[in-house]
Amino acid sequence: MGAMKKTDPPIVVEAHFENGAETLWKALTSYSEMKKWYFEVLKDFQPEVGFKTAFSLSSENRMFTHQWEVIEVIPEKKITYSWRFLEYPGASTSCFEVIGNQNSSWLKLTILVQEDFPAGIPEFKRESCIGGWDYFIHGNLKKYMSDV
Repeated sequence: MGAMKKTDPPIVVEAHFENGAETLWKALTSYSEMKKWYFEVLKDFQPEVGFKTAFSLSSENRMFTHQWEVIEVIPEKKITYSWRFLEYPGASTSCFEVIGNQNSSWLKLTILVQEDFPAGIPEFKRESCIGGWDYFIHGNLKKYMSDV
């Protein structure tokens, strides 16, 4: 399968947590917590519309400078940011929706391609994207939330 395209259906990742919705929201939007389960190299993050950040990671001798811009925030319920890479065409949005109460919560993450990503780069395959989010949400975030 080729790179992710605008015509692809959204990628949806869902997970349940034995933590309150407020705790899950903090894990998703607090800079100090995001560094622990998400991207250690994250330079800054603010859950505010218009906030921008960038950070670089390399893979197989390729550099990926992640460029995020927060485009929607409904406090403690929903945050969406655009996701681009300085070195490559293509863009997507990642929308994190939190549902729950003080005792348990549910995360629904929707990734929607806004501009086609280039072919021939393994990291831009749909399977890579799904695998990456599975690692972050069902692996790292699940473990992090079980310890907080």
